[in-house]
Amino acid sequence: MTRALKTQLRNLAFSGLILHEILDHPLEEETPQARLKEIGMMTILYTMTQAHQKLTLSNIIEVTDLTRSGAKETVDLLVRRGMLTETMGTNSMGRGTARQFEISADILKKISAFES
Repeated sequence: MTRALKTQLRNLAFSGLILHEILDHPLEEETPQARLKEIGMMTILYTMTQAHQKLTLSNIIEVTDLTRSGAKETVDLLVRRGMLTETMGTNSMGRGTARQFEISADILKKISAFES
């Protein structure tokens, strides 16, 4: 199978998995609008990951044009779901700390099952 086709299948598998995880497992007191934002955010974060961009709030804001609180709200829900893992790293200037995120190992493991 060609590399391009494998990439397309992996992207399709990711989209399907994200839809299933978010729509079929709503969080308590979560609105339908919040779930749609989470689906969109995961799609953007996956694309950023594929492009080897760091998943920091600053980078996410730059890509999405969301406010800091808007991006934080959606990202926090994804962390709560276990779809993202959060670590603290240094900021772009190397002096302070910044929240950094990664797509969870559990999600990546589920997607890798489609690559066999």
